[in-house]
Amino acid sequence: MHNNLGQSLTVAGIVLFLISSSIMLGSLAGGFLFDNWSPYYSSLFSILLSLASTIILIFYHGWPMFAIMNIIMGFGNGINLTLMNSYASLVKSKSTRFVFNILYVGVNVGVVIGTTMVGYLFKFGITTVFSVAAIFFLVLLLMTIFDLNIDFSDRENHHNVNHHAKKSQSKTGSLSLLLKICAMVLAIYMSYSLWESVMPVHMTNLNISFEKYSIVWTVNGTMIVLLQTLISKMGAAYNLRHQIYLGIVIFGISFIGLIFANKYYEFMLMMVILTFGEMIAIPNIPAWLSSMAPKKDEGKYQGLFNSMMSFGRALGPLYGGILAEDIGYNSLFGLSAFLILGTLLMVILGFRKMKLSK
Repeated sequence: MHNNLGQSLTVAGIVLFLISSSIMLGSLAGGFLFDNWSPYYSSLFSILLSLASTIILIFYHGWPMFAIMNIIMGFGNGINLTLMNSYASLVKSKSTRFVFNILYVGVNVGVVIGTTMVGYLFKFGITTVFSVAAIFFLVLLLMTIFDLNIDFSDRENHHNVNHHAKKSQSKTGSLSLLLKICAMVLAIYMSYSLWESVMPVHMTNLNISFEKYSIVWTVNGTMIVLLQTLISKMGAAYNLRHQIYLGIVIFGISFIGLIFANKYYEFMLMMVILTFGEMIAIPNIPAWLSSMAPKKDEGKYQGLFNSMMSFGRALGPLYGGILAEDIGYNSLFGLSAFLILGTLLMVILGFRKMKLSK
């Protein structure tokens, strides 16, 4: 938008915020559609919306069409992300924890491959990028048509590891805990996005090259792809909720470490610690929500998770940019750790309160 379409960085930032917001709204819409309409037809609708937007961008990618179509595509992708999690929550042949960990690996493999391909394909023009994206959406559409037309008539009786616990939870207690978990997810992704927004500026200010900064993401993606399945197998022997607590504590500690980091290897170490926390906790949060969700509300719970994730990613760069200038980087990292660990404490206390109120 800035280099090729001649828009200011402010306009580009606003468009990126609108795209993230449309993903958030799409995530909420996806949950509603899954619970109240056909999951199959909802999936077809979301993929067709994204596919149509991508095809239009092949031929019309000037300003403002580029922004409009990407916002529409974001809405379709948001719907599909929630539907994907909602479908996964109803898999009966494997444990919910296993399914969401495999799903998490798949998403990250896609991100690694996609970002690598874009860097290469962009040399051949933006038309090539959108053409290849359209092919992937078409493949996804065909997979959905042939593999996801599933009968969910027995959804109310589907197996869940905490099925009996669901019945005994009060609606008020569950909703209160859900909102606390959403606040925690928001804090996590607001903080996570700092690595994408303010961290490259902070590291280059310390005379660390942008190329070296880029390597930390290579390490992050490689760790997830290679180790997530192993982490999942090791974690299967432990309580899901306690595993999430541990992962988020590790995630939060990495931001405390950033306060004291000023050398490249120290930043790399903090990314490794953050990634371990991410692998232990993040894929298991939607699995935990699935275990808590009242029957017929699977989509709603997954939609709220995905929408908070998207909202955190949208809000994070703004939050980081303003506070880095006002209070400094180290105070920003300390505040982020406080938000992560503080919202985790809220969740822990909220869960105990709900258990005691039964």
